[in-house]
Amino acid sequence: MSKRTTSSTQFPSSCVVEVAWEVCNQVGGIYTVIRSKAPCMVENANGPYCMVGPYLSRNIQAELEPLDDSQDIFGQAAAILRKKGFDVHYAQWLITGKPRVVLLNPNAVQDKSLNVIKYLLWKNHGIDTHTETPLLNQVISFGYLTKLFFDELVKLAGKDQSIIAHFHEWMSSLPILDMKREGMPVKTVFTTHATQLGRHLAINSPLFYAHLPFFKWEDEARKFGIEAEARIEYLTANAADVLSTVSEVTARECKHLLKRKPDVVVPNGLNIERFEVLHEFQNQHVMFKEEIHRFVMAHFFQSYSFDLDKTLYFFTSGRYEFKNKGFDLTLEALSRLNQRLKKEKSEVTVVMFFVTKRDFYSIRPEVLQSKAMMQEISETCNAIQQQVGRRLFYESTVRTENQMPDLNDFVDEYWNLRYRRTIQSWKTKKNPLVVTHRLVNEEQDDILNTLNTKKLLNNVDDNIKIVYHPDFISTGNPLWGMDYGQFVRGCHLGIFPSYYEPWGYTPLECMASAVPSITSDLAGFGDYILHHIPQHEEYGLHVIERGKKTFDWSANQLTEVMYNFLKQSRRERILQRTNVENNSFLFDWSNLIKHYEQAYQMALRSK
Repeated sequence: MSKRTTSSTQFPSSCVVEVAWEVCNQVGGIYTVIRSKAPCMVENANGPYCMVGPYLSRNIQAELEPLDDSQDIFGQAAAILRKKGFDVHYAQWLITGKPRVVLLNPNAVQDKSLNVIKYLLWKNHGIDTHTETPLLNQVISFGYLTKLFFDELVKLAGKDQSIIAHFHEWMSSLPILDMKREGMPVKTVFTTHATQLGRHLAINSPLFYAHLPFFKWEDEARKFGIEAEARIEYLTANAADVLSTVSEVTARECKHLLKRKPDVVVPNGLNIERFEVLHEFQNQHVMFKEEIHRFVMAHFFQSYSFDLDKTLYFFTSGRYEFKNKGFDLTLEALSRLNQRLKKEKSEVTVVMFFVTKRDFYSIRPEVLQSKAMMQEISETCNAIQQQVGRRLFYESTVRTENQMPDLNDFVDEYWNLRYRRTIQSWKTKKNPLVVTHRLVNEEQDDILNTLNTKKLLNNVDDNIKIVYHPDFISTGNPLWGMDYGQFVRGCHLGIFPSYYEPWGYTPLECMASAVPSITSDLAGFGDYILHHIPQHEEYGLHVIERGKKTFDWSANQLTEVMYNFLKQSRRERILQRTNVENNSFLFDWSNLIKHYEQAYQMALRSK
C-alpha cells in the first residue's frame, strides 16, 4: 500500500472561513493544528477559503505576502473594515499550502469602544467581564472585529453562496453568539481542543475523571476566577450549529462541563511529508545521536564517564504542567527503574531529558564552562591528530623497515602540556548538575523537589541520569547545535504518560520522526491508538493505563515498559523505528481531513 495518498475528500461547495487565535500566532498546540492542516484545507476547498487570526506582532510580516484587496471577497471585506479605521491585514501566509489570511488587530480597538462591547456582551448574553485581564480584553476586541468582518462577507457573498465559519477554542468563538442572535446566514462549527475549566480542574482535582459528572461548571469557574472565559466557552459551544472536539477523551469532558455532547470528533494530524526522509531516517538517528553524545560528554564526563555505546536517550517535553503532562509519573517510574537496574548491576545507562519551558535567570555558568572546555579539548585533539598524522606520514616514507617511529616524538611539548592542563582543569569530583539553568523560584520547582526526594541526583552509580532543560532546544540555544526536531530524531524513546491531554502532539511528532513513544489512555492520541491501531506496541506505540488505575499501578506499568525497551537488542530497536515510521502516514492530514468534511456537511444540514 502506498504510504502517501492524495485525499479523496472534498468539502461541500461553500465559502469556508477558519478562525483561530493561533493563526499566525504561535502560542500552543492549536498553532500546530492550524499550520500543519493548511495544505489539506487549501487542497480540499470547494469554494473560497481563508483563515482569520489576530495581528499581535509586526514580526509576523516576515511570514506574510500582502495580497491585492480586490482579488476576492475576503480582500474586499478587509478593505471595507480598513476604510472604517480598523487595522486589518490581508495576505498569503508563507507556509506549506500558502493559505490566505485576514489578520485583525485587537489592540487597535479604543477603550471607549471596548467598554460598549463589554456592556452589550452583558446585556445580550449575560457575560460579565468585570474581572478583566489583558488576554480577555484582546479576545473580546478580536471577537468584535471578526463579527464585523463576517457582516461584510455576508453582503459580498450574496444569497447563493453558503458560508461556513469554523471557530477554534473560546478565544475566537464570541462572534457565534451575535450571529445566532441576528439570524445571520452563516453556518457555524466550534471546535474545543480542551475546555478552559477542564485544564484547571485536572491540575487541582486529584480525582478529576471520577468527579467529572458531578462538577457544577459555574461554581468551579467562580472558584478559579475564570467565569467570563468559561461562560464564553459554554454559550458558544451550545450556540454553534456543530460542536466538535479532537478526541473521545475530550468529548466526555464536553458532555459534563459544557453540557453538550460533541456532534463529531476531528482528530489532530500532521503534515507527515514534512518529516519524511524516506530510507534516511536511520542515518539521521545516528547523526543526531552523535550530537547528543557531544552534549552528554560535556555535561557528564567532567565528573565521570560511561559507555556511550550502552547509553540510551529518553526524553519528555511539553508545557510545564507537572501533573497534567505526567512528569510526576515519569519521575516515579524512573526512580523505580534506577533501583532495578542498580540491583541487577546493569551496564546500561539511560540519560533522561526533561525539556519544558520555565522562567529562568540564565544558563548555569558551570554548564557553559564545561561545554567550552570540551570544545577546547576537541580542538587540541584535532591539532595533535593533524601534527601526528603529517609527521608519521613523512617518517614512514624515509625510514627503513626496522626503524619504526616513536609516536611520542611527534607531538610538540606545547600540545602535550596544553592537553594535560586542559584535562586537569576540566575534571571535577562534583556530581553533574541535574538542571542546566538557574530557575526563578527554584525551591518551589516540582521537578527539582521530586528529583531530590527520589535521590535522582546523577550519582556515579545511578543508571538513570537526568538532564532538566527548562528552555526550548534550538540551533540558537548555546548548549545545542541542533533544532528540536533533530534532537527528537537522535533520541531512542519519548515518554508522555499524561494525566490530562486532549490530544497530545509530542508522541505524534515522535511517530513522524521514527521514534518509539509512550503515551497514556487519558491522552486523546493514546485513546485513538487503543481504538484504531491493533497491536500498536509492535509499532513502537505504548499506552499506559491511567483512567481506571491507581498512580502506583501506572508507575509500575511505565517502569516495565521502559525496562523491556532497554532489554531490546540494537537490531530490535532499529526494526521498531522502521515500524513506527511506516505507520506514521495513518496520522497524515490527507487521511484525517475527512472528519472536517463530515463536520461541514453536518453544519450545512443543520436548521
